[in-house]
Amino acid sequence: MKGVAGGLLLAATAIYAVTRWYENAGAPAWVGFVRAAAEAGMVGALADWFAVTALFRRPLGLPIPHTAIIPTRKDAIGRTLGDFVGTNFLSEQVIRDKLGNAEVGKRVGSWIAVPEHAERVTSELAAATRGAVRVLRDDDVQAVLEQALVRKVLDRPWGPPLGRILAQVFADGSHHKLVDLVCDRAYDWVRDNHDTVLRVVSQRAPTWSPRFFDSLVADKIYAEVLSFAWAVKTDPEHPMRQAVDRFLVEFADDLQHDPKTMAKADQIQQQVLAHPEVQNLVAAAWGTAKKMLLDAAEDPSSELRVRVRDGLRSLGRRLVDEPELRAKVDGWVEGAVVYVVNNYRGELTGLISDTVERWDAEETSRKIELQVGRDLQFIRINGTVVGALAGLTIHTISHVLL
Repeated sequence: MKGVAGGLLLAATAIYAVTRWYENAGAPAWVGFVRAAAEAGMVGALADWFAVTALFRRPLGLPIPHTAIIPTRKDAIGRTLGDFVGTNFLSEQVIRDKLGNAEVGKRVGSWIAVPEHAERVTSELAAATRGAVRVLRDDDVQAVLEQALVRKVLDRPWGPPLGRILAQVFADGSHHKLVDLVCDRAYDWVRDNHDTVLRVVSQRAPTWSPRFFDSLVADKIYAEVLSFAWAVKTDPEHPMRQAVDRFLVEFADDLQHDPKTMAKADQIQQQVLAHPEVQNLVAAAWGTAKKMLLDAAEDPSSELRVRVRDGLRSLGRRLVDEPELRAKVDGWVEGAVVYVVNNYRGELTGLISDTVERWDAEETSRKIELQVGRDLQFIRINGTVVGALAGLTIHTISHVLL
């Protein structure tokens, strides 16, 4: 295009030179009209060449003011462009209008309701999960878990909350089933360990006591113990059961109000959490969770992926069918975008100006010229043509009037 525009300038120059010589040689009157058109076309071509060239460089390398506009004012242009985008594209009203007309909730719902699309989103989420889990260092995760869980547990006393829970359980009578189980097991043990009871009694009897007498005493003791165990097992109002209930209620109250019992609970807490097995449990828990996540993410038929996929499809159908839910989602999206724009507009527009500032001035000018230069060369071409027509018109009017 430069060649075409330059060719027209050379053509106008050649025509002007020939016609000017022809006029001096006594040419007919029409030659003057051609000469005037060519002369004005030369002026128009040169003027527009200067205007187009001045955008990108200094014409003929001369330090003419207000030339090489893009290289010298690159940073200012970047800042102006950023301000323009921030004012006209990142204003709150523009964002709200665009998002309101976009119907984001309905479009997203229609898209993810399609099984293939839901599967695609699930696959992408699975890939992101695998990447995140594999990037995390096990030591770091274990340290975070220990800090977030174990340390939090250590910071809180166990006594009062445990006492409140036990008090509620005892008040509701939920512990009676556990007491029933203990009584049943106690009776079963006594019933099935007759020989053990006899042996214990024999070992405790004096050495001078006759063996048959020891056996009689042991049988009597065994029968009394068995009878007592049976009574405790079968009688819900047995004094032993009532004593156990009183003990448990008092213990729950002591956990909340007795300093000694509370201190013992805290001591047990420290011992439990400091035990190596508890530390190993944290590490094992993360290792198990990590393996479960990786296996579930890699298996398309895993329960996790199936539930995520079905959940996405269900959400998509609800977004299409339920206007209230769709309005909520649209409101959330609009609020989030508006928040980002209002609080980070400067950073967003600064991205434009900062990027432009990092560009090399000459390289930037060359790239812009390559993008728009072809159209700008039509200015030179039009300048040549319009100049020639203007010159011809002026010469004609002058010839007619004068």
